[in-house]
Amino acid sequence: MRTIPKTGLVLAAATLVAMVTGGPAMAASGKSQGKKSVAPTEVVYRCKDAKGQSYFGQNIPPECMDADIEVLDNTGRVVRMIPGRQSLEAMASQKAVEEGHKADAQRDRTLLATYLSVADIERLRDQRLDLLVQQAHVTEQYIANLKEREARLVEDVQRYRPYSSAPKAPVLPDHVAEDIVNTVNGLQVYQQELAKNTAEQDKLRNEFGSDIARFKELKGLK
Repeated sequence: MRTIPKTGLVLAAATLVAMVTGGPAMAASGKSQGKKSVAPTEVVYRCKDAKGQSYFGQNIPPECMDADIEVLDNTGRVVRMIPGRQSLEAMASQKAVEEGHKADAQRDRTLLATYLSVADIERLRDQRLDLLVQQAHVTEQYIANLKEREARLVEDVQRYRPYSSAPKAPVLPDHVAEDIVNTVNGLQVYQQELAKNTAEQDKLRNEFGSDIARFKELKGLK
């Protein structure tokens, strides 16, 4: 039987301990070095048409242009969504509704902060209407004056050719013709201003009428 020297036994034991204690760490180290994490990448576009038919592609399929598109990574997981036309329209409609609600709420706050009573609203309405009515009266006076001038000019031009049948009637002077044109154009301008003023009065009445109704509703008045 062969005898192992004492020093040999010590070295063997030390080697065994190193293998036992260092083995798992070395194995773990080798495992971590051998397997590296890979970040997912977007590789596939997917959508469904109105009939439920699915379409896939590395580029967005033509059938997906109006549909919601799912973007998948290399593991098959949906990483993001590209909204289609209907979804965008729905989001825009919802946003418009929300903005409308915000505007209504702001209007309510303004009404309550600005007026103490219905009489306050009516007083401001009457003041603004009075200004428009006065402007309308001035415009109406301009129109009446221009119509009188137009009538005189129409009567006056009867003495000139080509409106007169008299053989020796003079030709219509340039300044008279220019006066007629200016009068007609001015009449049209003031008539348009009067129509605009009337429309503004109607709009003002409607807006204040709406404010009064809403103020009464907020205050619980009849």
